[in-house]
Amino acid sequence: MVNQLRKNNRLTGLTGEKAAVEYLENVGYEILETNYRYGRLGEIDIIARENEYLCFVEVKTRNNLLFGLPSEAVDWKKQNKIRQMALLYTKMHKLENGKIRFDVVEVLLDKAGKPTVNLIRNAFGG
Repeated sequence: MVNQLRKNNRLTGLTGEKAAVEYLENVGYEILETNYRYGRLGEIDIIARENEYLCFVEVKTRNNLLFGLPSEAVDWKKQNKIRQMALLYTKMHKLENGKIRFDVVEVLLDKAGKPTVNLIRNAFGG
């Protein structure tokens, strides 16, 4: 039962990330990386460029709103992890002097699995 729940959650997450990438591309983002990992520090779902901004994007997907909006799951702890990963990424790619932004993409899946996407630009500060 637990393994099935994890499998379903992972499938939901993958569906949401795919929908987020498509949405971001459609509104003009250039996708640079997906599922960027560095060791055990963590993962950034999407790294993209929009105009002069390097955007670090967290994707949160839900099948319902029983536990609140998807973006509400990006708490201060998650934000700090993303900031750490962004700092590491910008140093490794020599992009420390550029403009960066932290965005959140909320994806709600209806019963048929059709996504509704909401982009929150500059969702939290650096």
